[in-house]
Amino acid sequence: MASNVSGTGQYGARWEAESPWASGWTAAAAVLMAFGGIMAVFQGIAAIAEDDVFVSTRNFTYEFSLTGWGWVHLILGALVAAAGIALLSGATWARAVGVVVAGLSMVANFVWLPYFPVWSIVLIIVDGFIIWALCAPRREYQA
Repeated sequence: MASNVSGTGQYGARWEAESPWASGWTAAAAVLMAFGGIMAVFQGIAAIAEDDVFVSTRNFTYEFSLTGWGWVHLILGALVAAAGIALLSGATWARAVGVVVAGLSMVANFVWLPYFPVWSIVLIIVDGFIIWALCAPRREYQA
């Protein structure tokens, strides 16, 4: 089993995905996290620069300055990319961190909907897939 989809449990026991599909989805989630995080960093930079590609709405419940949202996406994108790269390198802690940052990314993209709706919906779906893939059931075996 590849090192990026298995981890060491208590007393030297190893964890591996119940099916090859789960381990493949975990690798796909790691790649999506790395790529999505890098794209969120670019999105944050564009928002900080107050680029004209974003829609400006009024009277939005979660109204926040475009620059403020840019910093949120920049920092969160860097965390998501770092967790994705760590998951690809085989770090077992990256699975839990990936679930947390993907959840935060879902929330951030939900409140970002009025600014960039299509991209936000796509990222909400991708983040949902990442959470599912990282929470896939695992079985224990002795090494």
